[in-house]
Amino acid sequence: MALKTLQQLLDEGVDGRHVLVRSDFNVPLDDEGNITDAGRIDASLPTLRALLDGGAKVIVMAHLGRPKGEVKPEYSLKAVAEALSERLGQYVALAGDVSGEDAHERANGLTEGETLLLENVRFDPRETSKDDAERAAFADELADLAADDGAFVSDGFGVVHRKQASVYDVAQKLPAYAGYLVEKEVETLRSVTDEPANPYIVVLGGSKVSDKLGVIEALAGKADKVIIGGGMCYTFLAAQGHNVQKSLLQDDMVDTCRELLERYGDKLMLPTDLAVAPEFDKDAEKRVVGLDDIPEGWLSLDIGPETADVYAAAIEGSKTVFWNGPMGVFEFPAFADGTKKVAEAMISATRDNGSFTVVGGGDSAASVRTLGLDEDGFSHISTGGGASLELIEGKDLPGVAAVSE
Repeated sequence: MALKTLQQLLDEGVDGRHVLVRSDFNVPLDDEGNITDAGRIDASLPTLRALLDGGAKVIVMAHLGRPKGEVKPEYSLKAVAEALSERLGQYVALAGDVSGEDAHERANGLTEGETLLLENVRFDPRETSKDDAERAAFADELADLAADDGAFVSDGFGVVHRKQASVYDVAQKLPAYAGYLVEKEVETLRSVTDEPANPYIVVLGGSKVSDKLGVIEALAGKADKVIIGGGMCYTFLAAQGHNVQKSLLQDDMVDTCRELLERYGDKLMLPTDLAVAPEFDKDAEKRVVGLDDIPEGWLSLDIGPETADVYAAAIEGSKTVFWNGPMGVFEFPAFADGTKKVAEAMISATRDNGSFTVVGGGDSAASVRTLGLDEDGFSHISTGGGASLELIEGKDLPGVAAVSE
């Protein structure tokens, strides 16, 4: 299936037309409600600016957090509206509701080149309803905001794997297109799975094997090496017979890990040393130990330096790298070394070896920014963790199918 692109819509003309845009503004906030990482907002700007430059009346839909169908002030998009106003160089009004009277009045009052942001779509329980009719009814209300000559642009890659009203059902009501961000994400991630240059290295971390099982099975046959770190590595180590003490462990996945090790053999790279602590605390004592030397009652919070060097060498010699999931608890400075080493190796591979390096969103992307690494050192940093994984696995994503022909 080929995407219907924003360029096609622009070629048709958007001057004076209402265009409903689904963006992903699910940004982190601090305790005072300030945005701490505006990466997803920045990623939305090319699509929004192209529509505004074309004379469209832009209505943006987005969510923040999990208000579970209730209006909760702490999940308001007020801070997002302010950030958008600053970046677009124009006042972006925030509707007082999602699809009600205020949203309609503001949408009707838009002039060419102006932007309206609807309040959090997840304030309406129908957005995430499993009932097709409920979602369709909400989608009708959203589509009505775009008037008779309206269009829909899907540009929130982080939500395209969700069959939700503002992602999927609205696309059934209006002429629908993929924004620049979604188009770039889909093309980039498909290139990693369809035609990767070798050596091809897959780097997987994060907490659960079960979350990455589909990716391992989808990519292990194509990759030269699959590097495993993070919380998920301890279940693999347990499958090898090591006592991981209090480290994160999925007991019900040990047999599965054992089967994967038998099937893929030395293609799967596992740690040879670990950074451990007596408790899960940023100020906890840190020790580097061998796999069978974790003190009783301690837990591992990162891969060890020997492992990090081996992983980095494999990455630096690559031509394609896909990374999803940190190597350790990167939020704790003492246990961020493994993640930082892997990320820096990807930057080196990009610059020195001409490698195509992709960061698969989620915590991986967050770690790049948290650790102060150069984002331009990677070929691509995805804005969607779950969506990138499902696309890599070869799954059909509702939000992508909805803007394809």
